[in-house]
Amino acid sequence: MAPILEARAVSKRFQATQALDHVDFSVEKGEVHALMGENGAGKSTLAKIAAGVTIPDAGELYFDGDRVTISDPKRARDIGIGIVFQELDLFPHLSVADNIAIGNSKANEGFAIDRSESNLWCSPFLQQVRLDVNPDTQLQKLSISQAQLVAIARALSLGAKVIFFDEPTSSLAQDDAARLLALIKELKSRGVSSVYVTHKMDEVQQIADRVTVLRDGKYIGTRAASAITTEELVHMMVGRPIEITERRAHRAAHGAAVLDVRDLKTDFLQGISFSVKAGEVLGVAGLVGSGRSELGATLFGMRKRKSGTVSLNGKTFAPTEPRQSINQGFCLLPEDRKSEGLFPQLSIRENTTIGVLHRFRLSDRMRLETSRVAEFAHKFGMRSSVEARIATLSGGNQQKMMLARWFMADPAVLFLDEPTRGIDVGAKQEIYKLIDEMAAQGKAIILVSSELPELWRCCDRILVLNAGRQAGIVDSDIATPEDVIKLAAGLPLAAQESA
Repeated sequence: MAPILEARAVSKRFQATQALDHVDFSVEKGEVHALMGENGAGKSTLAKIAAGVTIPDAGELYFDGDRVTISDPKRARDIGIGIVFQELDLFPHLSVADNIAIGNSKANEGFAIDRSESNLWCSPFLQQVRLDVNPDTQLQKLSISQAQLVAIARALSLGAKVIFFDEPTSSLAQDDAARLLALIKELKSRGVSSVYVTHKMDEVQQIADRVTVLRDGKYIGTRAASAITTEELVHMMVGRPIEITERRAHRAAHGAAVLDVRDLKTDFLQGISFSVKAGEVLGVAGLVGSGRSELGATLFGMRKRKSGTVSLNGKTFAPTEPRQSINQGFCLLPEDRKSEGLFPQLSIRENTTIGVLHRFRLSDRMRLETSRVAEFAHKFGMRSSVEARIATLSGGNQQKMMLARWFMADPAVLFLDEPTRGIDVGAKQEIYKLIDEMAAQGKAIILVSSELPELWRCCDRILVLNAGRQAGIVDSDIATPEDVIKLAAGLPLAAQESA
Protein backbone atom coordinates (compact mmCIF):
# COMPACT_ATOMS: atom_id res chain seq x y z
CA MET A 1 0.00 0.00 0.00
CA ALA A 2 1.37 3.41 -1.00
CA PRO A 3 2.19 5.96 1.73
CA ILE A 4 -0.30 8.79 2.15
CA LEU A 5 2.57 11.27 1.65
CA GLU A 6 6.02 10.73 0.19
CA ALA A 7 8.96 13.01 -0.62
CA ARG A 8 11.68 11.73 -2.94
CA ALA A 9 15.13 13.36 -3.22
CA VAL A 10 13.81 16.77 -2.14
CA SER A 11 16.40 19.60 -2.07
CA LYS A 12 16.23 23.25 -1.04
CA ARG A 13 18.89 25.95 -0.73
CA PHE A 14 18.55 29.36 0.96
CA GLN A 15 21.39 31.58 -0.25
CA ALA A 16 24.57 29.88 1.01
CA THR A 17 22.70 27.39 3.19
CA GLN A 18 21.74 23.95 1.86
CA ALA A 19 18.62 23.38 3.96
CA LEU A 20 17.71 20.02 2.37
CA ASP A 21 19.94 17.77 0.28
CA HIS A 22 18.14 14.93 -1.60
CA VAL A 23 15.93 13.98 1.36
CA ASP A 24 13.53 11.03 1.26
CA PHE A 25 10.56 10.89 3.63
CA SER A 26 7.25 9.05 3.79
CA VAL A 27 4.16 8.94 6.03
CA GLU A 28 1.77 6.00 6.26
CA LYS A 29 -1.99 6.37 6.61
CA GLY A 30 -3.02 6.80 10.24
CA GLU A 31 0.58 7.07 11.42
CA VAL A 32 2.25 9.43 13.88
CA HIS A 33 5.69 10.02 12.39
CA ALA A 34 8.23 12.03 14.41
CA LEU A 35 10.67 14.21 12.46
CA MET A 36 13.78 15.01 14.49
CA GLY A 37 17.15 16.71 14.18
CA GLU A 38 19.19 19.60 15.49
CA ASN A 39 18.27 23.21 14.75
CA GLY A 40 18.93 23.85 11.08
CA ALA A 41 18.65 20.15 10.18
CA GLY A 42 15.87 20.91 7.68
CA LYS A 43 12.80 19.67 9.58
CA SER A 44 10.72 22.84 9.26
CA THR A 45 11.83 23.33 5.66
CA LEU A 46 10.55 19.86 4.75
CA ALA A 47 7.25 20.57 6.53
CA LYS A 48 6.85 23.90 4.71
CA ILE A 49 7.52 22.25 1.35
CA ALA A 50 4.79 19.69 1.99
CA ALA A 51 2.44 22.50 3.09
CA GLY A 52 3.16 24.63 0.00
CA VAL A 53 4.80 27.45 1.94
CA THR A 54 8.23 26.78 0.39
CA ILE A 55 8.95 25.59 -3.15
CA PRO A 56 11.68 22.92 -3.44
CA ASP A 57 14.59 23.30 -5.85
CA ALA A 58 14.45 19.63 -6.80
CA GLY A 59 12.68 16.39 -5.94
CA GLU A 60 9.22 14.90 -6.18
CA LEU A 61 6.15 14.76 -3.92
CA TYR A 62 3.50 12.05 -3.96
CA PHE A 63 0.13 12.10 -2.21
CA ASP A 64 -1.93 8.92 -1.93
CA GLY A 65 0.17 7.34 -4.68
CA ASP A 66 -0.12 10.20 -7.19
CA ARG A 67 2.67 12.63 -8.04
CA VAL A 68 1.63 16.17 -7.05
CA THR A 69 2.96 19.68 -7.48
CA ILE A 70 2.33 21.77 -4.37
CA SER A 71 2.90 25.33 -5.52
CA ASP A 72 1.17 27.18 -2.70
CA PRO A 73 -0.63 26.58 0.64
CA LYS A 74 -4.05 26.49 -1.03
CA ARG A 75 -2.96 23.58 -3.21
CA ALA A 76 -1.70 21.72 -0.12
CA ARG A 77 -4.97 22.34 1.71
CA ASP A 78 -7.02 21.21 -1.29
CA ILE A 79 -5.28 17.83 -1.51
CA GLY A 80 -5.44 17.26 2.27
CA ILE A 81 -2.23 18.55 3.91
CA GLY A 82 -2.45 20.87 6.92
CA ILE A 83 0.21 22.43 9.10
CA VAL A 84 0.23 23.87 12.62
CA PHE A 85 3.19 26.21 12.78
CA GLN A 86 5.39 26.73 15.83
CA GLU A 87 4.61 30.45 15.45
CA LEU A 88 0.87 30.24 14.86
CA ASP A 89 -0.38 31.83 11.61
CA LEU A 90 -3.67 33.04 13.06
CA PHE A 91 -5.38 36.43 13.18
CA PRO A 92 -5.54 37.64 16.80
CA HIS A 93 -8.13 40.36 16.18
CA LEU A 94 -10.57 38.04 14.42
CA SER A 95 -12.98 35.62 16.09
CA VAL A 96 -12.35 31.90 16.52
CA ALA A 97 -14.97 31.18 13.83
CA ASP A 98 -13.37 33.64 11.39
CA ASN A 99 -9.95 32.06 11.92
CA ILE A 100 -11.33 28.63 11.07
CA ALA A 101 -13.37 29.76 8.05
CA ILE A 102 -10.97 32.24 6.45
CA GLY A 103 -9.46 30.97 3.22
CA ASN A 104 -11.51 27.78 3.53
CA SER A 105 -13.19 26.84 0.25
CA LYS A 106 -15.45 24.47 2.19
CA ALA A 107 -16.94 27.40 4.11
CA ASN A 108 -19.97 29.15 2.62
CA GLU A 109 -19.21 32.73 1.52
CA GLY A 110 -22.42 33.83 3.17
CA PHE A 111 -20.83 33.16 6.58
CA ALA A 112 -19.17 36.58 6.31
CA ILE A 113 -22.51 38.19 7.00
CA ASP A 114 -24.37 35.33 8.71
CA ARG A 115 -22.54 35.07 12.01
CA SER A 116 -24.82 32.44 13.53
CA GLU A 117 -24.42 30.14 10.50
CA SER A 118 -20.64 30.57 10.62
CA ASN A 119 -20.57 29.68 14.32
CA LEU A 120 -22.75 26.65 13.72
CA TRP A 121 -20.50 25.44 10.90
CA CYS A 122 -17.24 25.62 12.90
CA SER A 123 -18.65 24.20 16.16
CA PRO A 124 -18.15 20.50 15.21
CA PHE A 125 -14.46 21.13 14.57
CA LEU A 126 -14.06 22.85 17.94
CA GLN A 127 -15.76 19.85 19.52
CA GLN A 128 -13.31 17.49 17.77
CA VAL A 129 -10.37 19.25 19.42
CA ARG A 130 -12.30 19.59 22.70
CA LEU A 131 -12.11 23.39 22.77
CA ASP A 132 -15.08 24.71 24.73
CA VAL A 133 -15.20 28.38 23.76
CA ASN A 134 -17.78 30.58 22.08
CA PRO A 135 -16.92 30.78 18.33
CA ASP A 136 -17.46 34.55 18.56
CA THR A 137 -14.58 34.87 21.03
CA GLN A 138 -11.73 37.05 19.78
CA LEU A 139 -8.65 34.87 19.29
CA GLN A 140 -6.33 37.16 21.27
CA LYS A 141 -8.39 36.46 24.40
CA LEU A 142 -7.41 32.77 24.32
CA SER A 143 -4.34 31.18 25.85
CA ILE A 144 -1.54 29.90 23.60
CA SER A 145 -2.71 26.32 24.04
CA GLN A 146 -6.30 27.26 23.12
CA ALA A 147 -5.11 29.17 20.05
CA GLN A 148 -3.16 26.10 19.01
CA LEU A 149 -6.33 24.03 19.20
CA VAL A 150 -8.01 26.59 16.91
CA ALA A 151 -5.20 26.02 14.38
CA ILE A 152 -5.79 22.25 14.56
CA ALA A 153 -9.56 22.75 14.22
CA ARG A 154 -8.89 24.82 11.10
CA ALA A 155 -6.79 22.01 9.61
CA LEU A 156 -9.55 19.50 10.34
CA SER A 157 -12.16 21.81 8.78
CA LEU A 158 -10.12 21.74 5.58
CA GLY A 159 -10.38 17.96 5.50
CA ALA A 160 -6.70 17.37 6.24
CA LYS A 161 -5.53 13.79 5.92
CA VAL A 162 -1.98 14.68 7.01
CA ILE A 163 -1.20 17.35 9.60
CA PHE A 164 2.31 18.63 10.29
CA PHE A 165 2.89 19.80 13.88
CA ASP A 166 6.01 22.00 14.12
CA GLU A 167 7.29 22.02 17.74
CA PRO A 168 3.67 22.11 18.99
CA THR A 169 4.40 21.87 22.73
CA SER A 170 7.26 24.39 22.86
CA SER A 171 4.98 27.07 24.38
CA LEU A 172 2.72 24.80 26.41
CA ALA A 173 2.63 23.91 30.08
CA GLN A 174 2.87 20.24 30.96
CA ASP A 175 -0.88 19.67 31.32
CA ASP A 176 -1.66 21.46 28.03
CA ALA A 177 1.05 19.43 26.28
CA ALA A 178 -0.47 16.20 27.62
CA ARG A 179 -3.88 17.19 26.24
CA LEU A 180 -2.37 17.92 22.82
CA LEU A 181 -0.62 14.53 22.71
CA ALA A 182 -3.90 12.84 23.62
CA LEU A 183 -5.60 14.71 20.77
CA ILE A 184 -2.97 13.53 18.27
CA LYS A 185 -3.56 9.94 19.41
CA GLU A 186 -7.28 10.47 18.87
CA LEU A 187 -6.68 11.85 15.37
CA LYS A 188 -4.66 8.71 14.63
CA SER A 189 -7.63 6.55 15.64
CA ARG A 190 -9.69 8.44 13.04
CA GLY A 191 -7.13 7.71 10.33
CA VAL A 192 -5.51 11.17 10.25
CA SER A 193 -1.72 11.00 9.83
CA SER A 194 0.49 13.33 11.88
CA VAL A 195 4.06 14.43 11.26
CA TYR A 196 5.40 15.54 14.62
CA VAL A 197 8.43 17.87 14.49
CA THR A 198 10.02 18.04 17.94
CA HIS A 199 13.18 17.98 20.03
CA LYS A 200 11.47 16.32 23.00
CA MET A 201 12.48 12.68 23.34
CA ASP A 202 9.79 11.79 25.89
CA GLU A 203 7.01 12.94 23.58
CA VAL A 204 8.37 10.81 20.74
CA GLN A 205 8.32 7.75 22.99
CA GLN A 206 4.70 8.51 23.96
CA ILE A 207 3.04 8.97 20.58
CA ALA A 208 5.29 8.17 17.58
CA ASP A 209 5.12 5.03 15.46
CA ARG A 210 8.28 5.86 13.51
CA VAL A 211 11.07 8.43 13.74
CA THR A 212 12.98 10.01 10.87
CA VAL A 213 16.17 11.93 11.65
CA LEU A 214 17.69 14.71 9.53
CA ARG A 215 21.15 16.19 10.07
CA ASP A 216 22.60 19.19 8.23
CA GLY A 217 19.88 18.89 5.60
CA LYS A 218 20.56 15.21 4.90
CA TYR A 219 18.46 12.11 5.55
CA ILE A 220 20.08 10.01 8.29
CA GLY A 221 17.55 7.23 8.79
CA THR A 222 14.09 6.05 9.85
CA ARG A 223 13.49 3.76 12.80
CA ALA A 224 10.53 2.34 14.68
CA ALA A 225 10.00 4.53 17.77
CA SER A 226 9.58 1.47 19.98
CA ALA A 227 12.94 0.04 18.85
CA ILE A 228 15.24 3.02 19.39
CA THR A 229 16.73 4.39 22.60
CA THR A 230 17.19 8.03 23.53
CA GLU A 231 20.97 7.60 23.27
CA GLU A 232 20.66 6.21 19.74
CA LEU A 233 18.36 9.04 18.70
CA VAL A 234 20.75 11.68 20.05
CA HIS A 235 23.67 10.04 18.23
CA MET A 236 21.71 10.04 14.95
CA MET A 237 20.76 13.69 15.46
CA VAL A 238 24.13 15.18 16.36
CA GLY A 239 26.72 12.66 15.15
CA ARG A 240 29.05 13.66 17.96
CA PRO A 241 29.32 13.24 21.74
CA ILE A 242 27.32 15.74 23.84
CA GLU A 243 28.65 16.81 27.19
CA ILE A 244 25.80 16.82 29.72
CA THR A 245 26.73 19.40 32.36
CA GLU A 246 25.33 19.92 35.82
CA ARG A 247 24.78 23.04 37.89
CA ARG A 248 27.46 23.80 40.39
CA ALA A 249 26.10 23.34 43.89
CA HIS A 250 26.16 26.51 46.02
CA ARG A 251 27.00 28.88 43.17
CA ALA A 252 28.98 31.81 44.56
CA ALA A 253 26.40 34.61 44.51
CA HIS A 254 27.88 37.55 46.36
CA GLY A 255 27.39 41.11 47.59
CA ALA A 256 24.24 43.17 47.72
CA ALA A 257 21.32 42.52 45.41
CA VAL A 258 21.90 43.67 41.82
CA LEU A 259 18.14 43.75 41.27
CA ASP A 260 15.70 44.31 44.13
CA VAL A 261 11.93 44.21 43.59
CA ARG A 262 9.54 45.21 46.38
CA ASP A 263 5.74 44.82 46.27
CA LEU A 264 5.49 45.17 42.48
CA LYS A 265 1.94 45.62 41.24
CA THR A 266 0.45 45.90 37.73
CA ASP A 267 -3.03 45.34 36.31
CA PHE A 268 -2.34 41.61 36.73
CA LEU A 269 0.65 41.09 39.04
CA GLN A 270 0.09 41.57 42.77
CA GLY A 271 2.71 42.03 45.50
CA ILE A 272 5.78 40.54 43.81
CA SER A 273 8.96 40.85 45.91
CA PHE A 274 12.36 39.25 45.27
CA SER A 275 16.03 40.05 44.79
CA VAL A 276 18.85 38.66 42.65
CA LYS A 277 22.53 38.91 43.55
CA ALA A 278 25.56 39.04 41.28
CA GLY A 279 26.41 35.53 40.13
CA GLU A 280 22.96 34.14 40.98
CA VAL A 281 20.40 32.49 38.68
CA LEU A 282 16.81 32.94 39.87
CA GLY A 283 14.23 30.71 38.22
CA VAL A 284 10.61 31.71 37.64
CA ALA A 285 8.02 28.93 37.53
CA GLY A 286 4.27 28.84 37.16
CA LEU A 287 1.48 27.61 34.94
CA VAL A 288 0.61 29.30 31.65
CA GLY A 289 -1.07 32.59 32.55
CA SER A 290 0.57 32.82 35.97
CA GLY A 291 2.36 36.08 35.12
CA ARG A 292 5.87 34.90 34.28
CA SER A 293 6.14 36.82 31.00
CA GLU A 294 4.28 39.81 32.44
CA LEU A 295 6.97 40.10 35.11
CA GLY A 296 9.74 40.35 32.52
CA ALA A 297 7.79 42.76 30.32
CA THR A 298 7.06 45.03 33.31
CA LEU A 299 10.68 45.17 34.46
CA PHE A 300 11.78 45.83 30.87
CA GLY A 301 9.48 48.84 30.51
CA MET A 302 6.95 47.19 28.17
CA ARG A 303 4.13 47.07 30.73
CA LYS A 304 2.99 49.82 33.07
CA ARG A 305 3.45 49.25 36.78
CA LYS A 306 0.91 50.58 39.27
CA SER A 307 3.03 50.56 42.39
CA GLY A 308 6.07 49.05 44.04
CA THR A 309 9.77 49.84 43.89
CA VAL A 310 12.58 48.35 41.84
CA SER A 311 16.27 49.13 42.22
CA LEU A 312 19.15 48.15 39.94
CA ASN A 313 22.65 48.34 41.41
CA GLY A 314 21.27 50.39 44.30
CA LYS A 315 19.57 52.99 42.06
CA THR A 316 15.87 53.43 41.33
CA PHE A 317 14.97 51.51 38.21
CA ALA A 318 11.74 52.61 36.53
CA PRO A 319 12.10 52.40 32.72
CA THR A 320 9.11 53.42 30.63
CA GLU A 321 10.50 51.87 27.43
CA PRO A 322 12.97 49.09 26.57
CA ARG A 323 15.71 51.46 25.39
CA GLN A 324 15.99 52.96 28.88
CA SER A 325 16.15 49.48 30.36
CA ILE A 326 18.93 48.34 28.01
CA ASN A 327 20.95 51.50 28.68
CA GLN A 328 20.73 50.89 32.42
CA GLY A 329 21.86 47.27 32.12
CA PHE A 330 18.64 45.20 32.10
CA CYS A 331 17.89 43.08 29.01
CA LEU A 332 14.97 40.79 28.18
CA LEU A 333 14.82 37.77 25.90
CA PRO A 334 11.05 37.56 25.18
CA GLU A 335 9.11 34.31 24.94
CA ASP A 336 7.51 35.31 21.62
CA ARG A 337 10.52 35.97 19.40
CA LYS A 338 8.38 36.39 16.28
CA SER A 339 6.33 39.40 17.40
CA GLU A 340 8.58 40.85 20.12
CA GLY A 341 12.17 40.10 19.20
CA LEU A 342 13.00 39.55 15.53
CA PHE A 343 13.33 41.79 12.50
CA PRO A 344 12.66 39.08 9.90
CA GLN A 345 13.77 41.03 6.84
CA LEU A 346 17.10 42.05 8.36
CA SER A 347 20.23 39.92 8.36
CA ILE A 348 21.55 37.75 11.18
CA ARG A 349 24.26 40.37 11.75
CA GLU A 350 21.79 43.25 11.96
CA ASN A 351 19.42 41.36 14.27
CA THR A 352 22.25 40.41 16.61
CA THR A 353 23.95 43.81 16.94
CA ILE A 354 20.89 46.06 16.86
CA GLY A 355 20.97 46.60 20.62
CA VAL A 356 24.68 47.54 20.76
CA LEU A 357 25.34 49.45 17.53
CA HIS A 358 26.65 52.43 19.47
CA ARG A 359 29.59 50.30 20.64
CA PHE A 360 31.01 49.87 17.13
CA ARG A 361 33.12 52.58 15.48
CA LEU A 362 31.21 53.97 12.51
CA SER A 363 34.29 53.85 10.27
CA ASP A 364 34.82 50.12 10.88
CA ARG A 365 31.35 49.01 11.94
CA MET A 366 30.69 46.36 9.29
CA ARG A 367 33.95 44.48 9.88
CA LEU A 368 33.63 44.57 13.68
CA GLU A 369 29.97 43.55 13.61
CA THR A 370 30.65 40.67 11.24
CA SER A 371 33.57 39.41 13.31
CA ARG A 372 31.70 39.56 16.61
CA VAL A 373 28.53 37.91 15.28
CA ALA A 374 30.58 35.20 13.57
CA GLU A 375 32.10 34.35 16.97
CA PHE A 376 28.67 33.66 18.43
CA ALA A 377 27.49 31.81 15.32
CA HIS A 378 30.51 29.51 15.62
CA LYS A 379 29.93 29.08 19.35
CA PHE A 380 26.33 28.00 18.68
CA GLY A 381 27.35 25.66 15.85
CA MET A 382 25.60 27.68 13.11
CA ARG A 383 26.80 27.45 9.54
CA SER A 384 24.77 30.25 7.91
CA SER A 385 26.36 33.41 6.54
CA VAL A 386 25.91 36.32 8.96
CA GLU A 387 24.41 38.26 6.04
CA ALA A 388 21.59 35.74 5.53
CA ARG A 389 18.12 37.02 6.38
CA ILE A 390 17.18 35.82 9.83
CA ALA A 391 13.77 34.77 8.46
CA THR A 392 15.53 31.98 6.54
CA LEU A 393 16.80 30.36 9.78
CA SER A 394 15.03 27.61 11.68
CA GLY A 395 13.16 28.71 14.80
CA GLY A 396 15.87 27.25 17.01
CA ASN A 397 18.65 29.11 15.22
CA GLN A 398 16.66 32.34 15.41
CA GLN A 399 16.50 31.79 19.18
CA LYS A 400 20.26 31.31 19.35
CA MET A 401 20.92 34.64 17.66
CA MET A 402 18.42 36.36 19.95
CA LEU A 403 20.46 35.04 22.85
CA ALA A 404 23.65 36.23 21.18
CA ARG A 405 22.15 39.74 20.95
CA TRP A 406 21.78 40.03 24.71
CA PHE A 407 24.98 38.20 25.61
CA MET A 408 26.73 40.77 23.41
CA ALA A 409 25.00 43.62 25.27
CA ASP A 410 26.74 42.46 28.49
CA PRO A 411 23.92 43.53 30.88
CA ALA A 412 24.00 43.52 34.68
CA VAL A 413 20.68 41.61 34.71
CA LEU A 414 19.47 39.29 31.98
CA PHE A 415 15.83 38.12 32.01
CA LEU A 416 15.52 34.96 29.89
CA ASP A 417 11.91 34.00 29.08
CA GLU A 418 11.87 30.37 27.85
CA PRO A 419 15.38 30.62 26.29
CA THR A 420 15.49 26.99 25.12
CA ARG A 421 12.08 26.99 23.46
CA GLY A 422 12.47 25.07 20.20
CA ILE A 423 16.15 24.37 20.91
CA ASP A 424 17.71 20.97 20.22
CA VAL A 425 19.40 18.83 22.87
CA GLY A 426 22.95 19.85 21.96
CA ALA A 427 22.18 23.57 21.79
CA LYS A 428 20.42 23.38 25.16
CA GLN A 429 23.64 22.25 26.78
CA GLU A 430 25.52 25.11 25.09
CA ILE A 431 22.99 27.61 26.43
CA TYR A 432 23.22 26.13 29.91
CA LYS A 433 26.99 26.54 29.76
CA LEU A 434 26.60 30.16 28.63
CA ILE A 435 24.26 30.84 31.55
CA ASP A 436 26.85 29.32 33.89
CA GLU A 437 29.58 31.48 32.31
CA MET A 438 27.57 34.67 32.70
CA ALA A 439 26.78 33.85 36.32
CA ALA A 440 30.49 33.19 36.93
CA GLN A 441 31.20 36.65 35.47
CA GLY A 442 28.93 38.20 38.12
CA LYS A 443 25.79 38.69 36.05
CA ALA A 444 22.38 38.35 37.70
CA ILE A 445 20.13 36.09 35.65
CA ILE A 446 16.38 35.48 35.83
CA LEU A 447 15.27 32.35 33.99
CA VAL A 448 11.64 31.58 33.12
CA SER A 449 11.07 27.98 32.07
CA SER A 450 8.16 25.57 31.74
CA GLU A 451 10.58 22.65 32.11
CA LEU A 452 11.24 21.76 35.72
CA PRO A 453 14.46 19.80 34.95
CA GLU A 454 15.79 22.95 33.28
CA LEU A 455 15.06 25.05 36.36
CA TRP A 456 16.86 22.53 38.57
CA ARG A 457 19.79 22.36 36.17
CA CYS A 458 20.31 26.12 36.01
CA CYS A 459 18.82 27.89 39.03
CA ASP A 460 19.88 28.54 42.62
CA ARG A 461 16.43 29.62 43.78
CA ILE A 462 13.01 29.47 42.11
CA LEU A 463 10.27 32.11 42.36
CA VAL A 464 6.84 30.47 41.88
CA LEU A 465 3.86 32.47 40.59
CA ASN A 466 0.17 31.59 40.70
CA ALA A 467 -2.46 33.70 38.93
CA GLY A 468 -0.33 36.85 39.14
CA ARG A 469 0.61 36.40 42.77
CA GLN A 470 3.78 35.22 44.43
CA ALA A 471 3.24 31.69 45.72
CA GLY A 472 6.72 31.32 47.20
CA ILE A 473 10.47 31.21 46.65
CA VAL A 474 12.24 27.87 47.10
CA ASP A 475 15.89 26.82 47.26
CA SER A 476 16.62 24.34 44.47
CA ASP A 477 19.13 22.50 46.67
CA ILE A 478 16.40 21.75 49.21
CA ALA A 479 13.02 21.84 47.46
CA THR A 480 11.63 19.25 45.04
CA PRO A 481 9.81 19.60 41.72
CA GLU A 482 6.66 18.47 43.55
CA ASP A 483 6.98 21.51 45.84
CA VAL A 484 7.02 23.83 42.81
CA ILE A 485 4.04 22.08 41.23
CA LYS A 486 2.04 22.48 44.45
CA LEU A 487 2.87 26.18 44.72
CA ALA A 488 2.14 26.81 41.04
CA ALA A 489 -1.27 25.18 41.51
CA GLY A 490 -2.02 27.38 44.52
CA LEU A 491 -1.63 24.63 47.10
CA PRO A 492 0.17 25.23 50.40
CA LEU A 493 3.31 23.30 51.31
CA ALA A 494 3.44 21.28 54.50
CA ALA A 495 5.38 22.86 57.37
CA GLN A 496 8.46 20.71 56.79
CA GLU A 497 8.36 21.46 53.04
CA SER A 498 8.18 25.22 53.47
CA ALA A 499 10.98 25.02 55.99
